[in-house]
Amino acid sequence: MQLSETGRGVLVSGASRGLGRAVARAFAANGDRVAVHYGTRADEARATLASLEGSGHVLVGGDLADPGDAARVVDEAAEALGEAGGGSGIDVLVNNAAVNLPHPLAETPYEEWAALWQRHVSVNLLATANLSHLVARRLIDRGAAGRIVNIGSRGAFRGEPDHPAYGATKAAVHALGQSLAVSLGPHGIGVASVAPGFFATERVASRLTGAEGDAIRAQSPFGRVADPAEIAAAVLWLASPAAEWASGTILDLNGASYLRS
Repeated sequence: MQLSETGRGVLVSGASRGLGRAVARAFAANGDRVAVHYGTRADEARATLASLEGSGHVLVGGDLADPGDAARVVDEAAEALGEAGGGSGIDVLVNNAAVNLPHPLAETPYEEWAALWQRHVSVNLLATANLSHLVARRLIDRGAAGRIVNIGSRGAFRGEPDHPAYGATKAAVHALGQSLAVSLGPHGIGVASVAPGFFATERVASRLTGAEGDAIRAQSPFGRVADPAEIAAAVLWLASPAAEWASGTILDLNGASYLRS
């Protein structure tokens, strides 16, 4: 079965604000039906849902660090997007949910360090792996093509001295995506990742003022940071039928702020 261009069911994890919201809007504007996932920010998720073009969009909440909750999120999203009624259910998964909490080694007590590593691994890596399994198995059982797009990070390659667990888990997400691309290709499921650099969201708005903001913008020869919509446009393309041959790729989206060989 071929993946359609529009009218797909799309689950976006961590879509209450920021990049997740931009991704949800991009798919909705493309004519797809979006399941907007949130962890704790229900009000912001409802604002995302209200901002989407078209109809058939749904809200699903749950703690993706809990494997049982992750399974419930996928069940609810698939049913709401039409699987129970003979519709497509989930055709595209965007693994966007993540935590990024500072923990520089020299300044972080061991107990806090260990707890923060556990949290990053649970949300950034294991939740991505679990959602990918849950959605891919549904696609395989339906005999349907599909797409999984993972949100990684430039920090997986550049290093994150103040956020080492974030950098490490995003590197693992990239490796996971490549492994899944090989194993799921025979089933018509493409898997790709994006590795964004700095982009402007509500969460980092304070960092983009003053000297720190100037230094961040100077990392790119364009003298700016990305807009979330620019990242979302790349995610939308990687989820399209035209991008099947990009399966396995890690797409750098950092405005030439970091070049890797």
